[in-house]
Amino acid sequence: MFDILYSTMEKVPLITAFLTVGVIMWVSYAIGKLTNNRVHGSAIAILVGLILAYVGGEITGGKKGISDVALFSGFALMGGSMLRDFAIVSTAFGVKLEELKKAGLPGVLALIISVIIATVIGAATAYAFGYTSPVDMATIGGGATTFIVGPVTGAALGASSEVIALSVAAGVVKSIAVMILTPFLAKIAGLDNPAAAAVYGGLMGTTSGVSAGLAATDPKLVPYGALTATFYTGFGCLVVPSIGYMTLVALFG
Repeated sequence: MFDILYSTMEKVPLITAFLTVGVIMWVSYAIGKLTNNRVHGSAIAILVGLILAYVGGEITGGKKGISDVALFSGFALMGGSMLRDFAIVSTAFGVKLEELKKAGLPGVLALIISVIIATVIGAATAYAFGYTSPVDMATIGGGATTFIVGPVTGAALGASSEVIALSVAAGVVKSIAVMILTPFLAKIAGLDNPAAAAVYGGLMGTTSGVSAGLAATDPKLVPYGALTATFYTGFGCLVVPSIGYMTLVALFG
């Protein structure tokens, strides 16, 4: 019976991947409810995913994490850029433009200033740990912006796989921190309306972190924060490999 089930699941890897994620999400949200959603289910699910990715890579000696295991090879497609971008874009359909416009200039300024600050902090941290070339500093600085900007910057500038991996790690840490801390800081930050959520999304920048954090605060705010956070990612992908890198070259040669 087990052999039949295993062989069937192995023949439909993408369906198996969706089933596995569904089970992980169900369990994670159940655990999140035990914390009164102060630690959101999304944050728990991401931690579980990271653990599974590490275990899969270690077991197989591969480079793709859990998708290196034949049974879970569907994760290579499910976790790819196509479905990721579809999920990000679909989130924006819950936005009412008249509410988004209320963010106005503060939202734009929050986005620009936050990208600059995150890149500077990431680049400074990279320099402090011995990654002193402009390429490495820009890549890790991009990772501190989001875990998407880091790899995009690294690929554009020809950074090593080690540095790109570090940039992803920096972005993931930021994302999880935003997920966990947002519900605790929501009252202090005034996250009780769409305009504030839009500014917050532009300030934090990590789409997954902002979405999960706002979901634990007020699900109605998620589309507004996610939309400006997505703009943040796109803006970072444009400016960090170009203006950011050229600035680092001018400063550090």
